[in-house]
Amino acid sequence: MEKVSALKDQGNKALSAGNVDEAIRCYTEALTLDPSNHVLYSNRSAAYAKKGNYENALQDACQTIKLKPDWGKGYSRKATALEFLGRLEDAKTTYHEGLRQEPSNQQLNEGLQNIDARLKEKLMNPFADPRIMQKLENDPRTRDLLSDPSYRELLEQLRNRPSELGTKLQDPRVMTTLSVLLGLNLSEMEEEEEPAPPPPKPKETPPPPSKEDDLPENKRMALKEKELGNAAYKNKDFETALKHYDEAIKHDPTNMTYISNQAAVYFEKGEFEKCRELCEKAIEVGRENREDYRQIAKALARIGNSYFKQEKYKEAIQYFNKSLTEHRTPDVLKKCQQAEKILKEQEKLAYINPELALEEKNKGNDAFQKGDYPLAMKHYTEAIKRNPNDAKLFSNRAACYTKLLEFQLALKDCEECIKLEPTFIKGYTRKGAALEAMKEYSKAMDAYQKALEIDSSSKEATEGLQRCMVSQAMRNDSPEEVKKRAMADPEVQQIMSDPAMRLILEQMQKDPQALSDHLKNPVIAQKIQKLIDVGLIAIR
Repeated sequence: MEKVSALKDQGNKALSAGNVDEAIRCYTEALTLDPSNHVLYSNRSAAYAKKGNYENALQDACQTIKLKPDWGKGYSRKATALEFLGRLEDAKTTYHEGLRQEPSNQQLNEGLQNIDARLKEKLMNPFADPRIMQKLENDPRTRDLLSDPSYRELLEQLRNRPSELGTKLQDPRVMTTLSVLLGLNLSEMEEEEEPAPPPPKPKETPPPPSKEDDLPENKRMALKEKELGNAAYKNKDFETALKHYDEAIKHDPTNMTYISNQAAVYFEKGEFEKCRELCEKAIEVGRENREDYRQIAKALARIGNSYFKQEKYKEAIQYFNKSLTEHRTPDVLKKCQQAEKILKEQEKLAYINPELALEEKNKGNDAFQKGDYPLAMKHYTEAIKRNPNDAKLFSNRAACYTKLLEFQLALKDCEECIKLEPTFIKGYTRKGAALEAMKEYSKAMDAYQKALEIDSSSKEATEGLQRCMVSQAMRNDSPEEVKKRAMADPEVQQIMSDPAMRLILEQMQKDPQALSDHLKNPVIAQKIQKLIDVGLIAIR
C-alpha cells in the first residue's frame, strides 16, 4: 500500500503542476494495485475533467459513488462532469443525491445553487432552445444565414453566454434571430405607431443591502482576510499577505481568487515555479466551481508572464494563447506578440552559420552559371538566411531576379545590398541594370553614376550609362505608355496628387513664362525635373 500512496502523491503533484497525462498515468497504475480505492477514482475523475475528457471523468465519478456512496466528493465530481457534458438536469439530480448523504456539504450546496441559476438562465435564454436550428431552418428570414460559419459561431456564443446579448443587439442578424425564436414580426411592429404610455414615476426605494451582507459567514470572513492580504501585498509585506490569503482559502476553498492572489505574491518574489503551481491549482478550483472565464484567463496569463520573466518565450506564448482563448484582452495579446517577435529573432539568430552560407552561395553560383536561375535563387535565399549581413548574397540574388524578369524584387535586394555595404559597386550596377530593363532610364543613369563615383574605371557602369543615354534620346513611346510608366512611380504619384503642384502645372501650360519663376524654388524645381525625366512634361 506504500506504493499506492506514493503513486497517489505523485499524481497529485503532477495534477497541481498541470501535467495531466502524468497524473492520469499515476492514478491508473495505483488503481491496478488497489482497484477498490474510491479516492483514486475521484482524483482520476478530476484529472480527466481537467483534460477535457468528460466522459471518462463521469465514468470514474460513478465508480467513486459505487465504492463510497456516502462520500459527497464523488457526487460533486459526477455533477461537474455532467455539467460540462451539458446534462444540467442530471447534474441537478446528482447534487440532490449527494446532499441526501451529506446535507451540510458546502461544495454540493453551492453547486446546486449554480446549477439552478444556469437552468433558470437556460429557460430565459431563447438561444438555448434545443429546437433552435429547426426553427431557424424553417423561417425564410434566417434560413440563408445558417450557411455562414460566423453566424453559427454567434449562436453558440449566445447559447453559452446569454449575458453578452446586450452587446450583440447592434448586429441585425441577432434582432432577426430573436424575432424568429420569439415568434415576432419586427417589421409589423414598426408599422404600429401608437403613442407610448408615459413612463411611470420612479418609486423611492431604500438602497439595496450590501452584497456582502447576503453572503454566508465563511465567505464574509474570507473576503475580510483577502482585503487584509491585498493591503499587505500593496505594502510589499509578502509574508503577511500570504498568511491572510491562507486564512481566506481556509474559510472559502472554492474561490480561486485567493489562490491566484497567492500566485501573484510568489510572482513578485521571483519564485516562478511556485507561482505557476498555484496558478494551475487556482484554475483547477475555478473550473470545478464554474468560475468566470476571465479569472481563468488571468491565471493563465500570469503563468505566461512568469515564463516571459524567465525568458522562456516558447512556453510563455503557449500560455498567453491559452489565456486569449478564454478571454481576449489587449494587454495579453500585446505581450504574446512581443514574445513571438523575440522568439522569432532568437530562432533567426540561432540559424545563422556563415560556413553553411558559403556552401549555399557556391551552389547558387554553379546553378547561375548553368542558367538554372530558379535553383540559384533558392540557394542564395538559404545563404541569406544563414548569413543575412553579407551584401554580396543580396547582389547575387538580385542578378537572379533580373534574369527571371522580377525587377521589383531585384531592386529590393539591390537596396539591401547597398544598405549593408555602400561601397560595393555591384549593388549599384545591378540596380542600374534592373531599372534599365524597366525602361526607367533616368533612375538607371543615377545608379550607374553612383557606381562610377566608387570606381570611375568601371566598364559595366560606363556602358550602362551610355546605353541609357541613347535609349532615353531615342525612345518614342506613345503618350499613354509614358503616362502609365510614370504613374507607376510612387514619387510621381505623390507629386501629381499635390494640389499646389497641379496648380503650378496648369499655370505653366497657360503661361510658359511662369516656369522661370517656379524654378527659383529649389523644391518645386526638383519636382518639375522629376516630371521632365519621366517624360510627363517637356520643355521646348
